[in-house]
Amino acid sequence: MNYQEKHTEGFISNFIKSFWKFETFEKQCNYEILPDGFFDLIFEIKNGKITKVSLTGVWTNQVQVSIPKKTKLIGVRFKLISAEYVFKQSIKELKNTKTELPTTLWGCESFDFSNFEKVTNSITEKLQYGLKNLKEIDSRKFELFRILYERKGEVSIKKISERLFWSSRQINRYFNSRFGFSLKTFCNILKCHSSLKHISKGKFFPENNYYDQAHFIKQIKQITGTTPTNLHLNKNDRFLQLTTIKVT
Repeated sequence: MNYQEKHTEGFISNFIKSFWKFETFEKQCNYEILPDGFFDLIFEIKNGKITKVSLTGVWTNQVQVSIPKKTKLIGVRFKLISAEYVFKQSIKELKNTKTELPTTLWGCESFDFSNFEKVTNSITEKLQYGLKNLKEIDSRKFELFRILYERKGEVSIKKISERLFWSSRQINRYFNSRFGFSLKTFCNILKCHSSLKHISKGKFFPENNYYDQAHFIKQIKQITGTTPTNLHLNKNDRFLQLTTIKVT
């Protein structure tokens, strides 16, 4: 397989973490995807043409995926605030699943999918135009997600509530209604995902505000469905994120 990732910069980085490309060749690839705290828009391309456009929800546990041979996927990894301001909808019903969208979305049938740089520029241009013409973005939500992603879930819900003048009950109601899980669950997912780089290097000592090693192992297993040791071994490149960490 061939994997490539491009991180965003500037204003658009508040809404998109990165673009990615995954390409298979002579055989089907089977992987498990681990929760990362984002949701994806995925363009499937075969023989240079778009065959499918999919929107995922947020994964709260591991999910198995199969990618057919001779297939190119180009994805947009969105931060959660994009559900409201890019797609203008709740993605609660998409938790741990996905839905198909029209292959004409954003006029993407005219994008040059043979050139990763060009297609990411085209998508960025489309989204920046729409976002900059929004009448208003709720500053509390904007700041909430900025803090959560920058600190990788290592935050006190009480302190966030006090800083934003937004009660923890209201924040949790917002998370559950929009995404289908609590703020605490989201923080745990971000911490777990942040730990993958350490785990890939065989570092199993608790990081990211875990109480002790037992708590670390319990949390990792709860979210990924397996132990840090199995993640590190990554037999047969089972876990896609750990495989791509090596690639990138």
